[in-house]
Amino acid sequence: MAEETFEVNLTVNGIPRAAQVPARRLLSDCLRHDLAQTGTHVGCDTSQCGACVVHVDGKSVKSCTMLAVQAEGAKVITIEGLAESAEKLHPMQEAFRENHALQCGFCTPGMVMSAIDMVKRHNYELDETTVRRELEGNLCRCTGYHNIVKAILAAAPAMKSAGV
Repeated sequence: MAEETFEVNLTVNGIPRAAQVPARRLLSDCLRHDLAQTGTHVGCDTSQCGACVVHVDGKSVKSCTMLAVQAEGAKVITIEGLAESAEKLHPMQEAFRENHALQCGFCTPGMVMSAIDMVKRHNYELDETTVRRELEGNLCRCTGYHNIVKAILAAAPAMKSAGV
């Protein structure tokens, strides 16, 4: 017997999209497999690593813990939707690049998405202790987090200046 599917309508990176998905399809899998947004990485499927973080209606969400059908009508931003162009990165992406805050890159999309939400929730005012505490839900096996923290602290005033 075939599993029943549902149409999910959402806006992804500013573009209205629709996908036919099984009821139990995770948002992360829908983004990657149905909508070709492969920048959203899945590292654990248990909400531990944070590689799958996207923004849903302006808030960071671990997309491996949300069903695609729960995103019906939502506005979703993935890592692919941040940069204005290949030449003009989002200030957080630029800060990660400038501060060498990535190595293998697997965790980077989720780190960047979490960091942007963190900066906005703290009204662009962060200190090292706050950044380290807030990053507890994002795991990186390649770095010691030092450059990631530096990048986030550098990006906060740049985001404020850019109005993002």
